[in-house]
Amino acid sequence: MTPPRPVPPRPSRTGQPGRREVLALAAGLAGAGLSGPSLAWTGGIGAAFAQDPAPAGPSLGDGDRFEAGFVVELARALAKKPFAAPATDLPDPLNNLTYEQYVAIRPQSSALVWADEGRGFVVEPLHRGFVFTTPVALHVVEDGTVRRIAYDRNRYTFGKLKAPEEGRDLGFSGFRLYASFGGNPPADCAIFQGASFFRALAAGQSYGVTARALTLRPAEAKGEEFPLFRAFWIERPNPGSGHIAIHALVDSESATAALHMTLRPGDATIVDVEATVCPRTTLEHVGIAGITGAYLFGPNDRRNIDDARAAAHETGALQIRNGWGEALWRPIQNPETLQISAFMDQDPKGFGLVQRDRDYAAFEDDVQRWERRPSLWVEPLSTWGPGVAQRPWGAGAVQLIEIPSESEVNENILSYWRPKEPIAKETAFSYRQFWCWTAPGEPPLARCTGTRVGKGTSGKRRLFLVDFGGEGLSAPGLQPDALSAVLGTSPGTIVRQVVYPYPERKTVRVLFELDPGNDTACELRLTLKAADQPLSETWLYRWTP
Repeated sequence: MTPPRPVPPRPSRTGQPGRREVLALAAGLAGAGLSGPSLAWTGGIGAAFAQDPAPAGPSLGDGDRFEAGFVVELARALAKKPFAAPATDLPDPLNNLTYEQYVAIRPQSSALVWADEGRGFVVEPLHRGFVFTTPVALHVVEDGTVRRIAYDRNRYTFGKLKAPEEGRDLGFSGFRLYASFGGNPPADCAIFQGASFFRALAAGQSYGVTARALTLRPAEAKGEEFPLFRAFWIERPNPGSGHIAIHALVDSESATAALHMTLRPGDATIVDVEATVCPRTTLEHVGIAGITGAYLFGPNDRRNIDDARAAAHETGALQIRNGWGEALWRPIQNPETLQISAFMDQDPKGFGLVQRDRDYAAFEDDVQRWERRPSLWVEPLSTWGPGVAQRPWGAGAVQLIEIPSESEVNENILSYWRPKEPIAKETAFSYRQFWCWTAPGEPPLARCTGTRVGKGTSGKRRLFLVDFGGEGLSAPGLQPDALSAVLGTSPGTIVRQVVYPYPERKTVRVLFELDPGNDTACELRLTLKAADQPLSETWLYRWTP
C-alpha cells in the first residue's frame, strides 16, 4: 500500500484550521495548566500511568494478555485518582507547526500497520504537531496479546523540517483507519484524533461531521470540558471479516470512560459503541453520542453573507424519531446569538445531524463538495457489561446547540443525548452510529425537502416556504381539498397560510407568514395531514431576528 498524504484537520478553502482543531488545542492548553504529575508516554499503558504511587488496577501494556473488560477496569481505577494532564510539550521544530508544515509530515510504508497482510484494514499512526500536541498511546492486539506501536522518526518524512532527535519517543496524536470497501484497495474510513473526537465515512464520501466520545458542560458559563483520548487498543481483524474492534480509554477532569467500538465499513459505515462512564464527580451536564458539524448558510438562513454559492454546510438539519413514534425534522441555522434547544424524550428511537441535500446544485461548491459529507444517525442499543449499572436511555432530551459563526470551517453545531438525571456513579450507554447518505429506517412519510425564509408583506413579518416530497402525496384517492397543513407557533401569530399541492411532482408546498410581534423567538411546528392522519414528518423551526 502506498502511504497516502495524512489527513489531519479538514482544510478550509483558505487553509485555516476549523473549530475541531481549535477545540483540540484548547483542551491541550487547558490540561497543561492543571496541577498533577505529567505522564511520560514511553511505554505501554501501564508505564504511561506510572505515577507515584501507581494506580491500582490491571496493566494493558506491551506483551500483556488482552481480556474483555480490562479497559473498563482501567477506567474505573483511573477515576479513583485525581486527573493528571498529559504533557503536551514537543521539541523544536514540532512545537509550533503551521498547517502546511504539519501535513508535510508523511508516513513511509513501514509506519502503516497490517498494510501487506490483506486483512481489509490498515492503521496509520498520526504524528504529533500543529494543534494535535496531546500524546495518545497506541496498541494493537494480536492473537490475544497487546503490542505497543512504537514511535520511530525513521518511519516518517518531514518535508523541509528537521527530523526530531534520533531515539526520542514522541508518541502519537491518534490514528487513521483505512478499509476495503467492497473488496477494493483500502481507502479512507475513519480518523481518531483531537480531544475525544472521531470521524468516519461511508463509501464514496468525504469527511464531514465529527463524533464525540464524551461531551461535558457544553455552552455553560463555567466553560466546556474536553475529555481526551489517552490510549487505544486495536484488535487485528481476520481477513475477510469486514469489521474491526477498537477499544479506547478516555480521561477528563470530571470523569473517565471506556469505549468498545466495532466498525463495519460499507455503503453505510456502522459503528457500534459501548461506552462506560466513570465519574470523578457528579456529572450534572453530560452528553452521550455527541455530534458536531459546520453550518454557515443555506436557503433559509444567509445572515447577510455575500457568497456566490447556493449554500455552505456539512449538515442541514437535526432529525429525531422520538420515543412516542413521531418523526421530527428541525432545520439548522447560523444564528445571531447562541441558541440552545432541548427536545424532551423518553427512550428515543434515534437522532442525528443529517445532510439531506445530495445534489451538486444545492451548493455549487467545487472545492468542499458538501453534498458528499456523511449524515450521522444514532440509535440506542441495550446497555452492556457485567457488573455495570444496566440502564436504558430513559428520560432526557436531544439537545441542539447552534453557535454563531462567520466561517465555514467552524463546527458550530452540536447535538447529543442529555440524560435527565445527573450521573453520579458508573453508568453504561450503548448505541449504533450510521455514517450514511440517508438515515436508515425512515418511516413512510413525506420528507421535508426545503425550507426558505424571507421578508414578509409588512413590518416584522417573515415569509416561509416549506416543501414536502414523497410517494404518499400522489396517492390515488388523495384529494387536494382533503389535505391540510397543521401549523402552529408559540408565541407569535400566523397571519397567512396557503397549501399548494403538486401531485404530479409528488410534492406539497406550504406558504405562510409569521408575525412575531414584539417577541424575539418563536417556535414553529408544521405537519401535513389527511383524515387526521400524518402524511409527513413534523417540521420544527425556531425563528429569531
